[in-house]
Amino acid sequence: MLFCFPPVFSQSDDATDPVKLFEQGQDAHAKRDFQRAIELYDAAIKLKPEFPEAELQRAAALLALDRAAEAIEGFNRAVNLRPNWPLAYASFGRTLGFTGKNDREAERILRRAVELDPKDIRSLDLLAELRRRAGDLADAMKIIGLASSLTGADSQVWRHRASIELAAGDLTAAMKSIDQAVTVNASDEVARRDRADLRIRMHDYEGALADLNVYEKAAPRLTEFPAGYNLAQLYARAGKPDDSLRVLDKLIDRDKRRPEVIALRAELAGDAGSSAEARAALEDLLKANPKDASLLARLGSAYRRIDPAKSQDYYYRANQIDPKNPKYAVGYAAALIQSRKFSEAEPILKRVITANPDDYTAHANLALALYEMKRFAEALPEYEWLAKTKPEIAATYFFIATAHDNLGEYQQALDAYVQFLSHADATNNKLEIEKVNLRLPPLRAQIQRGEGPKQKRP
Repeated sequence: MLFCFPPVFSQSDDATDPVKLFEQGQDAHAKRDFQRAIELYDAAIKLKPEFPEAELQRAAALLALDRAAEAIEGFNRAVNLRPNWPLAYASFGRTLGFTGKNDREAERILRRAVELDPKDIRSLDLLAELRRRAGDLADAMKIIGLASSLTGADSQVWRHRASIELAAGDLTAAMKSIDQAVTVNASDEVARRDRADLRIRMHDYEGALADLNVYEKAAPRLTEFPAGYNLAQLYARAGKPDDSLRVLDKLIDRDKRRPEVIALRAELAGDAGSSAEARAALEDLLKANPKDASLLARLGSAYRRIDPAKSQDYYYRANQIDPKNPKYAVGYAAALIQSRKFSEAEPILKRVITANPDDYTAHANLALALYEMKRFAEALPEYEWLAKTKPEIAATYFFIATAHDNLGEYQQALDAYVQFLSHADATNNKLEIEKVNLRLPPLRAQIQRGEGPKQKRP
């Protein structure tokens, strides 16, 4: 950070002239020789203790060397020496805000900066972020609205506005703002990435993929964590697992061994982390993020087949953290079914279906729970809904047929068995096909004899 001040001409060429020393410091600063610049600024301040420009430049050089505590002291001296200097207040407030060590003081300083210069977009931008950190989204929106209304508002401001609107739950407003960010600067790859994220949330996968394509071509450091990992996650969420794996394959070897990457790769491969390595990676992540419902759910999936009790516990914890997420509730119910706790799973699944009538997985699990409890008459409407929703799945007709068969509804059972055979795969459904072929002759005989109920179920 270098603040360019016009030269202040001196009557003397003496090397001990504070103005000359200050100008030499600026030259060193411009050449990124920060240590030399600090030495020259120190010399100037020693000769002229009340020298706010030198204090400000010295603080900026200290900040460039990651000496934030000393920089903050220098900015403080600059504003005390010149109380009505917007630039000094803005620099001081931004430094405090970016370090995150004293948000309250940063906010006070930034408000003074904005008071002195109402068109200071960067200070308004950071002030909005501080209000968001404090949990005051209404004030954050008001401030970022002021920033985005100014003539010089760039794509960064509009991106930030979109993120605050998203935090407030207004996806429509957030999309308008992120569209504006792309309009203001079409080459802003971060805006493209953020818009892809928003489009995925709004189920616009085609639009999201168009943005991801632009982002991937323009963004730097995609072979490193976290940039490459984040891109892989976006592709996965957009329903493109092959692209996600392709991005993960390009990561440098060190980052391929990260727990997050191992876990995502396992999930993309279809086993949701069922390998020992992936489970260990997920559990390492959970130690650092014990309240991460998504991680808990992924572990629930990972252990579902090999340790139903553990799976049940992970899904239960995820569901407790985020009870409105149907995936966590369905995962918990599925783990209960795996443990043969069908009656416990039933009310959970019914609640999910009431809130989300088209949740296929919830219907499938409820159908199975009712079937296993031999409540075939109740299971049938669930299986019939599944068959209507995904008529290509052969197993559904097998369950419909056997449910009718168990109820003595032989003609309906025969019709469903025939449907099953017409959809079945000779390899994947080999066992069921053999069972059906053995059952069909006696079933047809029972129908010919008129066995079973005379009327259909009411």
